Amino acid sequence: MRVIDLFNINEHDISTSSFNNWLNGSIVTEFEETIASYVGAKYACSFNSASSAIFLSLLNKNVTVNIPSMLPPVVANMILNSGNTIEFRDDVDWVGDPYVLHDFKNYKIIDSAQRLIKNQFRQQANPEDLMLFSFYPTKPVGSFDGGMFVSDDYEKISWFKMATQNGTIYSDNSWDRKNMFPGWKMYMNSMQAHIAMENFKRYEEKLDKISKVRELYNAEFGYSNTSDHLYRIDVADREYVIDNLNRERIGYGIHYKPLHLNSVYSDCISFNIGPSRLDKTESLKDSTLSIPLHENLSTRDVDRILSVVSESLYG
Repeated sequence: MRVIDLFNINEHDISTSSFNNWLNGSIVTEFEETIASYVGAKYACSFNSASSAIFLSLLNKNVTVNIPSMLPPVVANMILNSGNTIEFRDDVDWVGDPYVLHDFKNYKIIDSAQRLIKNQFRQQANPEDLMLFSFYPTKPVGSFDGGMFVSDDYEKISWFKMATQNGTIYSDNSWDRKNMFPGWKMYMNSMQAHIAMENFKRYEEKLDKISKVRELYNAEFGYSNTSDHLYRIDVADREYVIDNLNRERIGYGIHYKPLHLNSVYSDCISFNIGPSRLDKTESLKDSTLSIPLHENLSTRDVDRILSVVSESLYG
C-alpha cells in the first residue's frame, strides 16, 4: 500500500561548484530579486528562517502583539524573545492565509508564511509595510528553511540586510565590510537559496495541481478552502478518523493546538479575550485535522483520501 504523505518535499542534487560563495553568494541576491518581482515589491531581504525575521522586526519594540491562539508556537516565542508581550485573539480562519502580525500604525508586519502568490504585496500591502514569507521545507516554496521580508521601504530592508550580516555593510571581501552595529548571523545561505529557486521554477505548475486537489476536497466537504498549504477539516471524533488514516497509511496533521491553553505561556501573556474567552479556538482544538494537500497527489491518491475520510465522517 502506497504511503500518502501530508506534504511533498522535493529532493535535490546540489553542485556547490556553481556557488561563488557557499554562505551568501549571488544566488541569494538572485532569489531575493525573483521573489520581490513576483509579489510586486521593490526590495527584499532574506533570512536563515522566517523566525529570525520576526525576531528582528520586533526586537525591543516593547509592544503587545495580538495574535491568533491557533498558531505555530515559534511565532509567540519570537515575540516574547524579542522583548515584547502577547495577547491572543479568537481567530481560526487565518490558517493558510496572511494575517497582520502587528500594526505599528505607520506600517504593518504581514505574516504570509503560508501563502505566496503573484503580485501579492502590491495587492495586499502598503509600500511601507513588511510582508513575510517562509521557505520552510513544507511551505508553498520550500527549501531547508529560510524566510524573507519584502517591502517598498528601502530603509527598512537596508537595516535588515545589515542586521543579518553581523551588523555590517556588505562587501565581497569580508575584511572590507564596515561594522555599523552589533548584529546577528541570520542571513540565508547559498544552498537554501538554490533549493528555493529550483522549487520556484515550477511553482505555478505546483499551484495549478494543488488547486485541482483543493477543488475536489471542497466539493466533497462543502468547504471554500483557498489555502495552497493546508487543507483543514473539522471532525467530530478525531481519534477515530486518525486511526483510519493511520491504517490506510495516509498522512495527517493537527494545525494548530491553542497556545493560550499551554502552560508555557501562562506567565507571559496578556489576556484580552472578553467574557466569551476564545470560544471558536477552544471548540476546534479537539476536532481540527489537516489532510494531504500537495502537487504529487494522483487522482487515485485523492480518491483514496476522500474514501477514508468520508467513510470516517459519514459511515
